Amino acid sequence: MDATADELAGVVDLFGGVTRTELERALSEAAFRADGQTVDHAALEVAIDDALESFALVRYEPASDGDGETTADGDALLVPGPTAFPVVPEHAEDVPHILDIDRRHPDRERVGEAARERFKDAVADATAEGTDDRLRILLDVSYDLEAWAPVDLTDERQRLEDALEG
Repeated sequence: MDATADELAGVVDLFGGVTRTELERALSEAAFRADGQTVDHAALEVAIDDALESFALVRYEPASDGDGETTADGDALLVPGPTAFPVVPEHAEDVPHILDIDRRHPDRERVGEAARERFKDAVADATAEGTDDRLRILLDVSYDLEAWAPVDLTDERQRLEDALEG
């Protein structure tokens, strides 16, 4: 089973948020339910990393006293990000019941702050590298991110515009 970023976001959205391990288990279960296939874990790792890089998924640390967002092992949660168009892959709709994971309710402000910090790092990397394609992509993501979370990316957007002009 090769999952797209939107399919990864779709599976994550079924739960409200999952750890990386839970996402891998969910996709393994969906692949098995589909036709007895297994998941290529190396390819899945790359797909998750790419989804994080593109902001289709956002990783954040839930508050230990949060309402419905904590994990048993204290791992970070992945949530659908601002660039995702979540699509539930075939045979994955029942995975939350199979894995017996209660739906989580991530704190939008904490998720937004984590996304903003990740975005600032991506802007710093892109401006240092000077690749116009990545700068333009991040410029587009800045608008998506501001619409998705309560964050202001005016300064980062200006850095991107300056780098594109320079």
